[in-house]
Amino acid sequence: MSLQNPPEVVSREEWLAARKRLLVQEKELTRARDRVNAERRRLPMVRIDKPYTFEGPHGSVSLLDLFEGRPQLVVHHFMWINDLDAEGNEHPRDTGCPSCSTAADRIGELRQLHVRNTTLAAVSRAPYDKIAAFRERMGWTFPWYSSYGSDFNYDFHATVDDRVAPVRIYYRDEAELAEAGMPWSADMRGDWPGISAFLQVDGVVYHTYSTFGRGIEEFHIGYPYLDLTALGRQEAWEEPKGRATPLGLEVGGPALRLPDEYGGS
Repeated sequence: MSLQNPPEVVSREEWLAARKRLLVQEKELTRARDRVNAERRRLPMVRIDKPYTFEGPHGSVSLLDLFEGRPQLVVHHFMWINDLDAEGNEHPRDTGCPSCSTAADRIGELRQLHVRNTTLAAVSRAPYDKIAAFRERMGWTFPWYSSYGSDFNYDFHATVDDRVAPVRIYYRDEAELAEAGMPWSADMRGDWPGISAFLQVDGVVYHTYSTFGRGIEEFHIGYPYLDLTALGRQEAWEEPKGRATPLGLEVGGPALRLPDEYGGS
């Protein structure tokens, strides 16, 4: 492949000087991230009293059951693909969201989370039989539950539908969305990507955190690795220009494929 705007070629000494200048900014970013992470841990929490019910491989389970006996639970709100009929009714397809699938493909072994008292599980608003079949197709082993027919997705803003619950996207209501240049419309109904964290104390569940949009991008498509490279994510919005490639498939983009659809690439 050829690049329109490759990095400048310099001596090792010049590269080292530039690298040290960047290192100052990287250390500032690391310290800023540490401060933000500390503030996240200081957030208050909300007691969850609603009896949410999910479907899993062994039948109906509660939100507390998803913890698998550990104090903490991280839920990946795994978006599902639906078709709409003429009346606007949803009909789940047999596959989950390609963007969420790229994140799921990176999960792997959960042992290091478990020894830190944390369970990771995916939850999708789709019938469990479709989830189970897709999970088997992808070869994934992480816990995955169905919230189909429950309020869970709507209450945690992983599904937005003004006919079911007040609109809230990225913590903005309809007025705030309009002010931000993102006016609400009916075609925005459906699942939205997100991750939520919960804590259980003596069997009582609390909601501690949720994030959406770019707040979850580090879990997608190997971004932390790509961000260390000269080509970056290879997406058109990045600077410097001229390094985007056809492989730079932006999260949520229509060209993004499921993990088993890339062949030998």
